Formats: sequence, C-alpha cells, structure tokens
Amino acid sequence: ARAAAITAGARPNPTISGSAEYNTDAAPGASPWARGLGLSVPIETAGKRRQRIAQAVALTDAARFELVDMAWQVRGRVRAELLGIASTEALLRRQQALEAERVRLMQRRIELGFAAQPDLTSARIALQQITVAVDEAHKQQAEHRAALAGALGLPVAALDSMTPELSAFERVPTLDALPSSQAQRQALLQRPDLQAALARYRASDAGLRLEFARQYPDLTLSPGLLWDAGQAKWSLGLSLVLPLLNRNQGRIAEAKARREQAAANVLAVQAKAIGQAEQAQASVRAALDKLRNAEALVASQQRKVQSARRLQRAGESERSTTLGAQVELAAAEVTRQATQVQVQQALGALEDAQRRPLDGGAFAPLPAIETTPRAQQDIAR
Repeated sequence: ARAAAITAGARPNPTISGSAEYNTDAAPGASPWARGLGLSVPIETAGKRRQRIAQAVALTDAARFELVDMAWQVRGRVRAELLGIASTEALLRRQQALEAERVRLMQRRIELGFAAQPDLTSARIALQQITVAVDEAHKQQAEHRAALAGALGLPVAALDSMTPELSAFERVPTLDALPSSQAQRQALLQRPDLQAALARYRASDAGLRLEFARQYPDLTLSPGLLWDAGQAKWSLGLSLVLPLLNRNQGRIAEAKARREQAAANVLAVQAKAIGQAEQAQASVRAALDKLRNAEALVASQQRKVQSARRLQRAGESERSTTLGAQVELAAAEVTRQATQVQVQQALGALEDAQRRPLDGGAFAPLPAIETTPRAQQDIAR
C-alpha cells in the first residue's frame, strides 16, 4: 500500500521526438535536409495527482489498521487458548480420588453389614461419571495446547519446554474496577477495524473527487525546433481532449456507489462494535454474579466439612459423612473454577470489543510506522 502511494504521486514523463525531412526542390547549393526536435510535456489539471495521493494514503492507513486488528485477533486467540489450558482437571482429579475413597469405604461397610448394595452402585456410578469428566478435561487441555501452538505459529512439541503463566487469570476485577462508560466509548472509537473502515471511506471519497477532476482534460504542451536550409524555426503546440461526448459520468456514478458502500460499511462496523461491547458488559456482570454465588457455595461447603470433622473427632458421626461433605466441597470448587473461567471469557470478550486491554494499557503490536508516504511529502514540491 505504501508503494502504491509512491506510484500515485508519480508525475507523467515528457516525451521527446525527432524528425528528418528531405526537400527534392531545394535550391542549388542549399542543403535538402531539414532536421527537427520536438518535446511533449503532459500537464495534469484539476488536482488529479493530489487526489490520487490522498486515495493511496487512505488505503495505506486502512492496511495498517487492518494489520493491527489482525494482530489483536491473534492476541485474543492466544488468550483464549491459555484460558482453556487453565482447566479444572486438577480439581476433578481431587474429586475423583475422593469418590474412589468413598467406593472403598462403601465396600467395607457392605462387608460389615452397615450398607446395602444400591449404595455401592451409586458410589461407583458417581466415580465413573467423574472419571469421564477427568478424561474430557484432559482431552480439552490437549486440544487447547495444540490450538495455542497454532496461534503462536509453533509446533506442539515446542510447548513442552514452556510453562504458561496463568496467574493473571486468578485475578478477578470488580465491576467498579472495570473501565468507565466514557473510557469504553473512547476505546470503541479507536478500534482498528473501525479506523480501517473510516480510512477506506476517505479513500473512496478521494476516488470520487478524482473522477470529478477527470472531467477536466489534461494539457499537452509541445515545443519544437526545426533546422531547415540553415534556418532555425521553433514552434509551440498545445493539445487537449475535448470533453464533448463523454463527461466521465459513468465513472463518477461508480465512485459515488463505492463511497456509499464504504459509508454503510462504517455504520455496520460501528453497530457491530457497540453490540459486542454491550453484550460483553452484560456477560461480565452476569458472570461476576454467578462467581459470587459459587464462592458463597464453596464457603458453605467448607463450613460443612469443618463441622463434619468436628463431629467425627467427637465420635458423633462416621468417616462416610465427612467424606461425603468433602466430595460436595470438591464439586463446589470445580463449579467455582468453571465460573472463574466464564468470568475470564467474558472479560476477554469485553477486551475484544474494545480492542484494548482492560488494565488500561495500550496494545501496540507494531513498531512505529511512518504514516506520511514520500509521495505525499512531494505534493508541496
């Protein structure tokens, strides 16, 4: 795109021509040859070059913003796959161990005549269900690792020597810590895909102005010099296309349609961004409410486990009661972990809607790029 801007700023080259004439009726003693040299200098009118440069510069900006947007999408993919790696497999394995212990305890109670076979069957079914959940979590974690390697452009084996830093996902902000409505509005206005759409609108507007300028013909200045029989003769010609049959109406109509299409695309991108932001904000609020309930459930289950342990130590309850409370606590912790993942997914969606990290930092995946091409700098020359 930057090369196209340089091309758009190029000026047309002049042409030079030579001629030779032979006079068969030349006077005796005079040279019958006449030699001429001509130059044609094209002159663009109505600011056509300026509009070409403006169009190319706008397309360069659009390409730059689209590159930034693609980089953000890669960041979003990496974040999503890292979040997928932070699965509940460890908590599920803990719950699996508790379920296995409960099966063993139930078998001993049956041998002692303190439990019935249906109780053991129920415990085994619960163990099988949690085993299936562990296998599914392990499979999903492997899939997320493969997807993470793909997002980073690395082979899966390269991740074996890496330990992803997942501690950031443990920090859950409050609603008050999220960006204000004004900050979110500013972030939406600075989304690279919206900026790219605006740049393409500017390009289409410059293209329309260029087509209007092409209604006015360019000039060709043609000075010449002729040596004829020892005499030097010079001439000056001027030529242009007469716009009698065609005033460029067709190209102007096409350019107008392209500008209207670009304007509609800007509105569509803007509406999409606003919709994504509103949906993400609602998801964050709902996920945070769900997380508060999950944390309250974990706290209740922890108190239940502590109470069961005190009763067991006092001899007022059995190990099976404490084990059942521990299983319920493990299930509540799995639910809380899954809810934390949902909160982080909602926060990631809000970041994607704003195309900006929620911590207020700037996302700059590209080095500084010169936005004023050389061709644009040549306008003043």
